[in-house]
Amino acid sequence: MILVSLGLNVLVLVPVTALLAGGTPGLRAVFGERTPARDILLAIYAAILAASAVLMGAALVLSDAPWLTGAVGALLAVQVVYKGLTALTVRNGLRHPVVLANLAIAVVHLITLIGIAAAFR
Repeated sequence: MILVSLGLNVLVLVPVTALLAGGTPGLRAVFGERTPARDILLAIYAAILAASAVLMGAALVLSDAPWLTGAVGALLAVQVVYKGLTALTVRNGLRHPVVLANLAIAVVHLITLIGIAAAFR
């Protein structure tokens, strides 16, 4: 499941960061006009993308590295929290496409986190 969660991050964030960085007009309806806040979101997404790609590479090469599971768990835990909070902080959150996508991804990451926790028992 670790590779599924990290792969999902990469699969989703490559096009999203490219579109946000390029200022694609169609994104205005979902992410709003280009503002410092949207650029900060782009930076956060880029950081999660980079961390996910590095950890996915490490998981493929060093599958038994003792630090790997903890690093992946930390990344996914932060994502589950912030993605869950978007439902509370975005106006009409449960109708917003980004919030709905965040919640779906959070469910996948939560399943991965449960598997990580079970492996430590």
